Amino acid sequence: MYYTRLQVICDSEFSEILQAEISEAGFDTFLEIENGFEAYAEQENFDKNILHEIQQRYSAFTPLTFYQDKIEKKNWNEEWERNYEPVIVDDRVIIRAGFHQPAKSYHHDIIITPKMSFGTGHHQTTHLMVKTQLEMDHTNKVVMDAGCGTAVLAIMASKLEAKKIEAFDIDEWSVINGKENAEVNNCGNIIIRQGKISDLTFEDDFDIILANINKNILLQEMHQYAAYLKPGGLLLLSGFYEQDIPDLLKSANQYALTQIKSHEREKWVSMLLKKS
Repeated sequence: MYYTRLQVICDSEFSEILQAEISEAGFDTFLEIENGFEAYAEQENFDKNILHEIQQRYSAFTPLTFYQDKIEKKNWNEEWERNYEPVIVDDRVIIRAGFHQPAKSYHHDIIITPKMSFGTGHHQTTHLMVKTQLEMDHTNKVVMDAGCGTAVLAIMASKLEAKKIEAFDIDEWSVINGKENAEVNNCGNIIIRQGKISDLTFEDDFDIILANINKNILLQEMHQYAAYLKPGGLLLLSGFYEQDIPDLLKSANQYALTQIKSHEREKWVSMLLKKS
């Protein structure tokens, strides 16, 4: 069986967001390489127009090269295991694969097998989200993880003693993978469903909402985050750059959401907001 391989040469700060975008074109397996990443799809089973539009749009922001060729099927797990390294956040959290044995113990040990989902902790935005989560009180809180990917943020919330976590993603594989990761980490209080926030209903309003997506989706869904957030609740966002902060704050302020703090990592930003 043959696959189309797309080699993407890009700056590291654009790697994860490009993977998320390219998945919408039909590529479902990703492998980090030294100067970017490779994406795989069943031969010709991808949308060439969407792929071209992504390349054109992001080329305006960063040097970007796409190469395509045809290869035989690989053992994907064996490939990414060669490249996957643990991630340490503030020397308090380790995010690792099951085959890694940490040299020392950490307060929070999260095992993530990403397979074809997003959110290993390697990208700056995931690191920023986890870092800010460590600064928040999750005890007995009801938490939403919007666009959960591997469910790493939902798992972090569970380990920080949240009462209940509702996670969801539009990608079926992310839902499957997220459930696997929640089980491996013994997080029985995480519910994961497929869909967008506009497609789903929730029994409870939320004390905390986590959304690590991208600027456009965050702007589109801001009113829904605000609607589901309890008064005094916290909204933690990432997936955007420093220059995007004014646009996001303008939208957030329309829904009584005000900024408490932000963190920056290699031009990426996380922003914590509170509902008045």
